Amino acid sequence: MKKYGIKLYVNPDGHEWLRSKWSAPVKKYWKISERLMIKLADLVICDSKNIEKYIIENYSKYNPKTTFIAYGADLEKSKLSDDDKQLNDWYKSKNVKSHKYYLIVGRFVPENNYKTMISEFMKSSTDKDLVLVTNVEKNNFYEQLRKETEFEKDKRIKFVGTVYEKELIKKIRENAYGYLHGHSVGGTNPSLIEALATTDLNLLYDVGFNKEVAEEGALYWNLENMNLANLINECDKLEHSKINELSKLAKERIKKEYTWEKIVCLYENVFGSKKE
Repeated sequence: MKKYGIKLYVNPDGHEWLRSKWSAPVKKYWKISERLMIKLADLVICDSKNIEKYIIENYSKYNPKTTFIAYGADLEKSKLSDDDKQLNDWYKSKNVKSHKYYLIVGRFVPENNYKTMISEFMKSSTDKDLVLVTNVEKNNFYEQLRKETEFEKDKRIKFVGTVYEKELIKKIRENAYGYLHGHSVGGTNPSLIEALATTDLNLLYDVGFNKEVAEEGALYWNLENMNLANLINECDKLEHSKINELSKLAKERIKKEYTWEKIVCLYENVFGSKKE
């Protein structure tokens, strides 16, 4: 690339070789491709500080040049009102009540810790629902999870399919009592930023990728038995003042570091600075 005067910028987007959907040979391929990507890139644009740290520490022999630029989020409230017909029709069709549910939005894959979130929720004593916005059609993982957790026996567990209408999903996020985020592989996750920008109470899997984004604006759980279940029970008893404090911290965090205006500006600086 260099002999043709071409600059190669790469955004690695997390640890692809750790994703459970890949077979062992494919995981090996992804790991090799990651190494070559870092070796050949003129600049590695990392969407997470933890990804940047990982690259610097594990590929120091290539002396990689890196920079951190995350994703952005929209801080504007949904245009839908609480009495909007589209919203209430959706609630009615899913047998869900506003502010009476915990919410999960994300790809339905094992590394997002669905098993832990569902099984721990089932162990909790909350009277709220667990609403899962995700696509599980023709998904072997869904059947595996159903057999392992028997979640169909718990009426609080509600798989509601996907929601692609922007204002509707934003309003569903806003009206959730709490948001559960279990992503464990990858950098700055868009669904996490969206949750912090909209949902007041966020319960995140305790991993560097998530903590660097939310910092003090969320509560954290781990994989230990009853850890998340106990946290959910505690969250049900939180004073409104505490929830409002967490919500304020989360939104201030997004407003300071994860607005689209800031992200675009950082990319413009990267590309603009290379025009010499």
